[in-house]
Amino acid sequence: MRFAKIVFRIAGIWGVLIIAPLYFIFDTIGRRDPPPITHPGFFYGFVGLALAWQFAFLFIATDPVRYRLLMLAAMLEKFPFTLACLLLYAAGSVPESVLVAGLIDGVFGVLFSIAYIMTDESAEAE
Repeated sequence: MRFAKIVFRIAGIWGVLIIAPLYFIFDTIGRRDPPPITHPGFFYGFVGLALAWQFAFLFIATDPVRYRLLMLAAMLEKFPFTLACLLLYAAGSVPESVLVAGLIDGVFGVLFSIAYIMTDESAEAE
């Protein structure tokens, strides 16, 4: 259970630190990686949803055994982005920075999977 607490706490803190600044760099993103964002509602909706998940990770970290089923949804939050980044990078559609972000999410997804398995074992021992 300790492993799950650490993994989800790190993931939540990391995510808040990476995602929250996106609220303040809307125009910068368009200048650095054209074209400019043309649908701010989708952008801010994505940022808000992603940020909410970071708080869910911090919530899971408080009691991994109790919130073990939520870990499955947390894995679903990580793996599709990783797969999309891999496929888009292979097609030459995204830069390496996006691939790196996807791979970091993939690592967290794998760690979430391990935490899910280990939490089951620790729950049985308690």
